Amino acid sequence: MASANSNKKKLSAAQRDELLGVLKARFEKNMSRHKGLEWAKVQARLEANPEKLWSLNEMERTGGEPDVVGHDKKTGEYSFYDCSEESPKGRRSVCFDREGLESRKENRPENSAMDMAAAMGIELLSEEQYRELQKLGEFDAKTSSWVKTPADIRKLGGALFCDFRYGNVFVYHNGAQSYYGARAFRGSLRV
Repeated sequence: MASANSNKKKLSAAQRDELLGVLKARFEKNMSRHKGLEWAKVQARLEANPEKLWSLNEMERTGGEPDVVGHDKKTGEYSFYDCSEESPKGRRSVCFDREGLESRKENRPENSAMDMAAAMGIELLSEEQYRELQKLGEFDAKTSSWVKTPADIRKLGGALFCDFRYGNVFVYHNGAQSYYGARAFRGSLRV
């Protein structure tokens, strides 16, 4: 029997099959997000990369509803973004990063967006990726999502987040130590 540690980032056959079923159903329901792509090719790529499947399961488990949003013809990689209507519920009320979290004197949240993303094996969406996502639907009409923040802004203590209001994407700033019940983060994964 394999040790618990070796299974840490690996799904059981039942978990894998269940996740593939969920991802396939979402893929087929939202063809406008990935015109011209075939599920069989996506699935083959996923099955060849079990650690990426584990990351997608983490995205799903925390409410992200990951879906294919692109394909790099040069590398063959598929891009998955969190496509939940609102910022993922299982990732809310987090500071931007570890430094922001540790700078809080009291009322610290349990985690930070950057630490959670790293543990899940995914990256926060950039502002550009967030704007790409909004072309595929309307996301974060009631919530907001932390996004990758340029080093010069982060060095000064700030962090960026985005949302969608009044038919437009808005980019705002907060102190990296702040957190809100309606703000999480959206992730991306290349497989």
